[in-house]
Amino acid sequence: MAKSTEYHVPALSRGLQIIEMFDKDNRVLNTQDFADSLGVSASSTYRIVQTLLDMGYLKKVTRNAYELGPQVVSRGFAFLAGQNLVDIASPHLNELRDNASISCHLAIRDGLETVYIYRAQASQRLSVNIPLGSRLPCHTNAMGRVLLQQLSDIELNAMYQTLQLDLYPGPHPQSLPELKKLLKKEWQQGFSSNRSDNATAIAAPIKNYLGKTIAAINVSGADQFMNDQEQFEAAKEQLLHTAQAISQLAS
Repeated sequence: MAKSTEYHVPALSRGLQIIEMFDKDNRVLNTQDFADSLGVSASSTYRIVQTLLDMGYLKKVTRNAYELGPQVVSRGFAFLAGQNLVDIASPHLNELRDNASISCHLAIRDGLETVYIYRAQASQRLSVNIPLGSRLPCHTNAMGRVLLQQLSDIELNAMYQTLQLDLYPGPHPQSLPELKKLLKKEWQQGFSSNRSDNATAIAAPIKNYLGKTIAAINVSGADQFMNDQEQFEAAKEQLLHTAQAISQLAS
């Protein structure tokens, strides 16, 4: 039986087809690419592309070249933040906990808050275990800062313009410039670390195939364990290896 075209919306169909053209081998496409794939003229795609830009589903790279916009990443992020991401990450975090002998957590960002969605709890008496569902200000913890690193200066300015960072005691950043400086440093070194309440956490990003951070994981242990530089470095390397393995499966 032939499909009915009575309720088919061509413009919507073409917009979705444009989004579907992007993959790990085609991260940046131009208007001619869209036109060739749709079998139409480049000018006929203008209104569709402009609508996708306005809604954040496309992002302009150059005059006529585009990449997927933040809305696509956000929607995918929201989907992966559910049970699917936990299912993917949990075996790896359990293995990391067993190998490193310290607790591990998985978190996502909701606005300015780090939301803990999974934990692999260590059995040691001095282990660090944050309850599931806990929400902490992003700038006050290692996973939260990992999740902030992909935001632009404009986005950070907009998000933090009404928040007084100095309401939270040090060693957390006390101002937005201080936070930006720390985010840049931690992004360059490939991990974040944070010390509080006699415990130290190291965090690393979970990325999708576009290289966008969709979550973060950490190892978190008592200072009497983490203050040992050799143990700190060993835990960090295991964390980074685990983050890479999860990222490959989440892409």
